[in-house]
Amino acid sequence: MDLICFSHLRWNFVYQRPQHLLTRFSNDYRVFYIEEPEHAADSTSPTLHLKKIKRDLWVVTPMLPSEFPTNDITSTLQSLLVDLFEKHRIHPDIFWYYTPMALKFTKGFHPDLVVYDCMDELSNFKFAPPELKTLEAELFEKAEIVFTGGHHLYSAKKHQHKNIWPVPSSIEKEHFMKARKKVKTPADQASIGFPRIGFYGVIDERFDLELLRTSAEQRPDWNFVILGPVIKIDEADLPRLSNIHYLGSKKYEELPAYLAGWQMAMIPFLLNDATKYISPTKTPEYLVAGVPVVSTRIVDVVTPYGDKGLAHIVDTADELIACCEKEFSKTNKNWLKKADDFLKNNSWDNTFQFMKQKIDKTGRKQGKVISISQSKLNNPVKTAINV
Repeated sequence: MDLICFSHLRWNFVYQRPQHLLTRFSNDYRVFYIEEPEHAADSTSPTLHLKKIKRDLWVVTPMLPSEFPTNDITSTLQSLLVDLFEKHRIHPDIFWYYTPMALKFTKGFHPDLVVYDCMDELSNFKFAPPELKTLEAELFEKAEIVFTGGHHLYSAKKHQHKNIWPVPSSIEKEHFMKARKKVKTPADQASIGFPRIGFYGVIDERFDLELLRTSAEQRPDWNFVILGPVIKIDEADLPRLSNIHYLGSKKYEELPAYLAGWQMAMIPFLLNDATKYISPTKTPEYLVAGVPVVSTRIVDVVTPYGDKGLAHIVDTADELIACCEKEFSKTNKNWLKKADDFLKNNSWDNTFQFMKQKIDKTGRKQGKVISISQSKLNNPVKTAINV
């Protein structure tokens, strides 16, 4: 079976939901992860760059010349995709979308099943294309099944589709529980004093820079460790104080070592359009690492984590500081057992199994064959493509 995924996220950018899920799906499918095109100065003609991540998992990056005409991009991507399908004998068993924008160059294909994993409200993000909402409405029409990245987003979208399921992002317990053990302190964090309040993730229009600035100003004896890339905002706008430490992007494998040295983990997000429907994966990851969490009033953090006393919910720097002081003075770890009990069934393996069962059931209900068959192997790929 072939699963072709179309994503707005680079595979090597931040290891998150698409990587967790599609790595698992590649045990049952041949997965081709199609990224958005890159423009390369040394490229003289459109081509595809394929990188094998593991057996049956390929990342495909369209490479276009730097001065390539905008009006030709859609037809060029479609042609490149046809070539890819023919060369690798790909049949469109499942088309999996993370971005509705990919519909522009995939409308001529006829997949057996269309999955839309709506992990965010992309139209609310900075620099979102104006046609995104229209294309998403079209994708809702085409998709046989839709998943959402959180419960709040599900509440906003559930009226748009009859087969839609809330699927918050999950955790790899074994990975993040390494932070509870004695681990080697990363060199760039070793010289930073205690206490440390940390954050990892993308630093963009969602990040509350003023909350960070004010908290650091009020407690100059505390150290704030910030991990992650800065995108869509000007780095010159980042607060620069001696107790704020920007350590840059880190690999997924490195995160537990940093978490092990934090006394508090924070989710300092603004309450704006871009954060209205987010469901931060870092919330359960922080908890599994054994680090107390303080967050602004993000709906999918408030419920369930704030409601169950597993995360502190704050609106101001004063409240953030008060919650940190409260945690620093604690001597018992009863909250950690409570968090472990709550998260005992939370895993990417379970999430993958749930989604796969729903996809299989949807395929059977639709009367569509989404398992490989000899008839498909014998038929030319072009029978599934109309371009």
